Amino acid sequence: MPNMPHFGLISWTLWMPAIGGILLLFVPKDKIGILKTIAVAASALSLLFASTAFFLYNRTTGGFQFVDKVDWIPSLGISYHVGVDGINLVLLFMTAILAFCGVIVSLKVKDRLKEYLIFYLFLIFGCFGVLSALNIFFIYFFYETAVVPVFPLIGVWGSGNKEYATMKLTLYLTGGAVLTLVALISLYFATGLHTFDLTVIQEALKTNPLPFSFQRWAFPLIMVGFGVILTLWPFHTWSPMGYAAAPTSVSMLHAGVLKKLGAYAIIRLGIGLMPQGAMLWMPWVAWLSIMNIVYCGFVAFRQKDLKYILGYSSCSHMGYILLGLACLTPNALNGVVFFMFAHGIMAALGFALVGFIYEQTHTRMIEDWGGFGKKMPFIATLFVMMSMASAGLPGFANFIGEMMILLGAWDVHRIPAIFAVAGLVITATYMLKTVRGVVQGPMNPRWNSLQDAKGAGKLPYLALVSLLILVGFLPSLLLPTISSGTAPILAAIEKAKLEASVNGAPHV
Repeated sequence: MPNMPHFGLISWTLWMPAIGGILLLFVPKDKIGILKTIAVAASALSLLFASTAFFLYNRTTGGFQFVDKVDWIPSLGISYHVGVDGINLVLLFMTAILAFCGVIVSLKVKDRLKEYLIFYLFLIFGCFGVLSALNIFFIYFFYETAVVPVFPLIGVWGSGNKEYATMKLTLYLTGGAVLTLVALISLYFATGLHTFDLTVIQEALKTNPLPFSFQRWAFPLIMVGFGVILTLWPFHTWSPMGYAAAPTSVSMLHAGVLKKLGAYAIIRLGIGLMPQGAMLWMPWVAWLSIMNIVYCGFVAFRQKDLKYILGYSSCSHMGYILLGLACLTPNALNGVVFFMFAHGIMAALGFALVGFIYEQTHTRMIEDWGGFGKKMPFIATLFVMMSMASAGLPGFANFIGEMMILLGAWDVHRIPAIFAVAGLVITATYMLKTVRGVVQGPMNPRWNSLQDAKGAGKLPYLALVSLLILVGFLPSLLLPTISSGTAPILAAIEKAKLEASVNGAPHV
């Protein structure tokens, strides 16, 4: 009789939301207390397991740890294979934090709470899966699992022009997924290994890299396909509309996690497996990143809807991730992963704060707001802190990530780096303008009944802003972990650069 598979910390982190979602199916919809308890417990246990893995991870040894593997279709090299290194461990930890805070925020949903929590837990399950899977088949499977629940969550529980937003989101992300599917199936045959196991492929490519003729056309499919969810310009327009229509907790995961799945996949499957293709195409990505930073920054400046401001601001910030990826240097790549963590926390906090006020005012237009600092000092203070973090103020985690990216870009893509610095000024301008319009000035008398966050209701917001400050002052809490994960990828890049110097630089 075969041995039963052993499931460790990462598997439990991954499966707790799915188990919670399945349990909810058997709970009557009028048992609100039980529904909330199961959802909170599932997300809390995931956070507990992810936190334990983060603190127990051996930074000195590095590599993939807490690995579980169960063969599924051995003839095709498809297996349930999960584990973490320094890159996805940090992102998994961030996702667990945001998932728990998002579930807490979701408890305020009044209409069809049971169905909402089920979809939301499976959204979390999909995000965990992408970040923990070590089999390319399951990376793609979980990617689709994460995207599918977004459609009903926005289409049913969203606001505004939600039908159009969900349709546009679905079409864009499906188009990107088709491109990546072509590249990943081609990768399966190009390696000649007849396996989707990422660790086996990585080990084989150390001595026998993929042909440059393959990398030349496969890498841009990965870059653009996953770049769509990362909001690579000009494929970004679905995102702010999705932010505006989505419920608060969905916006938190959309901004904090979903976009980072694209960046993670580009690092793991694009740069990590096809470094020569990355060297060929990344100079073009560096210039496209400036369109994200500058163009989306100016569009954010012109918005009057607060969710659109934060939405276009998020698209602008993704430009820094793209610029860092384009550098292919240690400072920049480590800075990208660090900034992904920082931006995820900051963006989720921003949408949570906006949602808190929207629930009482039912408007997001800045001209309708103003003077909220008088009635909501706690929420207003955190809103100012979130805005300063978004602008890259020293003392917040965002500053560390942006600085590392800009220093890396200065050595490789100097002109785009100059535009990126200008983007910081643009961000500071529209965020200060937003703070003035929301927190300061005269308050409309109709908002005299507004209530500030109280008691335990403050905890999710305090946890997020505290984490931004803690990591901002102590970046060493993350950087050694991140560096241990990026080291093999940077080694592959250096090897590709050496080969290029001997054989001549590749050309498009």
